[in-house]
Amino acid sequence: MSHHILLVDDDADMLRLLSLRLEGSGYRVTAVGSAEAALARLAIELPQLVITDIRLPERDGLSLFQDIRSQYPALPVILLTAHGTIPDAVEATTHGAAAYLTKPFDARDLLERVAKALGGAPPAAAEQDRDHAWRAHILSRSQAMATLLAEAKLVAASDASVLIRGESGTGKELLAHAVHKASPRGQAPFIAVNCGAIPEQLLESELFGHVKGAFTGAVASREGLLQMADGGTLFLDEIGDMPLVLQVKLLRVLQERTVRQVGSDQSRPIDVRIISATHRDLDSAMHAGQFREDLYYRLNVITLTLPSLAQRREDIALLANHFLRTLCAKAGKQVRGFAPDAMEALRMATWPGNVRQLHNVVEHVCALATGALVPLALVQRALRVPTLEVLSYAEAKQRFERNYLVQLLKLTDGNVSDAARLAERNRTEFYRLLQRYGLDARLFRADAPAPAAVAPERQA
Repeated sequence: MSHHILLVDDDADMLRLLSLRLEGSGYRVTAVGSAEAALARLAIELPQLVITDIRLPERDGLSLFQDIRSQYPALPVILLTAHGTIPDAVEATTHGAAAYLTKPFDARDLLERVAKALGGAPPAAAEQDRDHAWRAHILSRSQAMATLLAEAKLVAASDASVLIRGESGTGKELLAHAVHKASPRGQAPFIAVNCGAIPEQLLESELFGHVKGAFTGAVASREGLLQMADGGTLFLDEIGDMPLVLQVKLLRVLQERTVRQVGSDQSRPIDVRIISATHRDLDSAMHAGQFREDLYYRLNVITLTLPSLAQRREDIALLANHFLRTLCAKAGKQVRGFAPDAMEALRMATWPGNVRQLHNVVEHVCALATGALVPLALVQRALRVPTLEVLSYAEAKQRFERNYLVQLLKLTDGNVSDAARLAERNRTEFYRLLQRYGLDARLFRADAPAPAAVAPERQA
C-alpha cells in the first residue's frame, strides 16, 4: 500500500503541482487549502506525512504544526516556506518538524525529503518486496517496527539461533512466527512453548518426549515438541524461566543436534531452528547463576529487540481500529470507530502492558459500547487512568466544536439535514459551522469518492 500524504496550501496551483509530483512517485495524496480543513481531514483519516505551507489564511502553518505535535506527536510534518519565514521554519525543526523546504524548490529535493520523513523508503522500494505474507499478522506503520522487520527478514534467511527481547505484551511470538515464515523452513512446523507456563516436572517431557513406562502415568510413548518441530522452528518463550537442569539438556540438543526421550537410552537426530524470547534481563540472570552462560551464547547468536508500544505510538490508532473491527464483528456490533478525543486518549496513554493491554482495553470498550463511536469516557474507564488536559477556554471550545461536528457527520453518514436536526440548528447555520472548520459533509458518506488531489480555488 502506498504512503498517504496530506498537503496543505492555500495556493491551488502549488497544490496541483505538488500533487502531480508526489502521485507520479507513487504516493497517495489528499490536498486541502486551510489549517482547519487539514485538522478535519486528520479526524477522518490519519496520513503518514503532512506537508504544509507556513503562510495560510486565518491560521498559519506553524499553528497547525503545533496542533499536530500536540494531538499526533508521531506524525511527521514538512514545512513549506518563503524566504521571509525561513527563521520560523528553522525554529520549528528544532521543535520536531521533519524538514522544511524553501520555495521554489527542486522536485528531487522534495522527493528526497519526503522519503526521509517516511523512513527513507519511497513507494518504489516498497514495491520491490511485494510478498508481505510472512509478516501479515504484524500491523505497523512506525519507523521503529519497519527497521526491526527489515532486520528480521535478513535474519530469517540464515539458520542461526535468534533471541527476541522485549517487554511483556509486545508480540514476541508474532515476530518469531514471522521470522519462521520468511525462512527456508517456512512450510515446516512452527511449534511454540511457554517455558514459564508449564510446571518444571512436566516441561522435560513436553520438550523431549518420553517412552512408555518412563514415569508414573506414562502409559504410552509420546514425542516431544522438539521432535514435532523437526525440519521447522521451535519457539521457546520466556526462556529465562527454564530450570537449570533443563538448560543443560537443551544445550546438549543444540550442540549434538540429537534428542533423547525421557526414559530412553537412544538419541535421535533432529533438525530444528531455535528461536527464544524473554522479557527478563538474561545478562543479569547469567551473572547471578540463574542462567547458563554457555546456553546464553548458543541462543543469543542474533538478537532482535521489540520496541514497546510507547516507542511506536504511530501504530496505536492502526492497532486499536483493527482490534475494534475484529472484536465488534465477532460480537455482531455496529461500532464504526473511536471519537477523536477517545483516540487521542489511547495515543497518549502510557501502555505498560503494551499491545496486549491495548487489545484488552479495546475488548473492554467493544463489550460496553452502545453507539456508533466509542466515547472518551468509555476509553478512560477501560484505561482506569482518567486524564485532564488543561486548555484555554477558546482552545477547548474550538476543539469541542470541531469534534462535535465530526461526530455528528459520522453518525449521520454525512447527511447535513439529520446532523443539523440533532444539533438543533437550522441548515444555514450548520453549514456555516462546517465551513468554519473546513468540514465537507460529503467525505463522511459511506459511498464518499476518493479525496480530490487538488484543493478548491483560493477565495478572494
